[in-house]
Amino acid sequence: MHAVFIPYGMRSHVERFLRDMEAQKMKLPIWKGKEKTYIWIDGQVRQLPFGFYEYVFPKENRDLVLTTLNFDKKCPYKLDGLKMKLFRKITSCKKVKKFDNSNKFLWIKDFVSIIPVGEREDGEFTDPKGDYKGWTHEGL
Repeated sequence: MHAVFIPYGMRSHVERFLRDMEAQKMKLPIWKGKEKTYIWIDGQVRQLPFGFYEYVFPKENRDLVLTTLNFDKKCPYKLDGLKMKLFRKITSCKKVKKFDNSNKFLWIKDFVSIIPVGEREDGEFTDPKGDYKGWTHEGL
């Protein structure tokens, strides 16, 4: 799962916030037939063109991530409508569907504001070799 957003604020605060996001550990479920287990992964922050950022995480953490990134709040700027549709087209993402906003991660967001853009889902991937050969998981 990918959450696309635009962070803004003092550069040092934004960088600390992005480091907190990267340090977040999450369980990625993997399965092989009826057998299921989990592996721990870090969150991934990707920098996109035009000031967009993308956070990559397992879909099981969708509600936590979207709530922490303020996807449940209205954008502070007048970016609804055509401008936001253009942003979503540029970043190949979709409008966020409803989600549970009762919990969130404890990332330090002091003095950092966020413009939520959209989300993108991943397909499944089966590892062809390595320690998890034949195991299937979300193709992050």
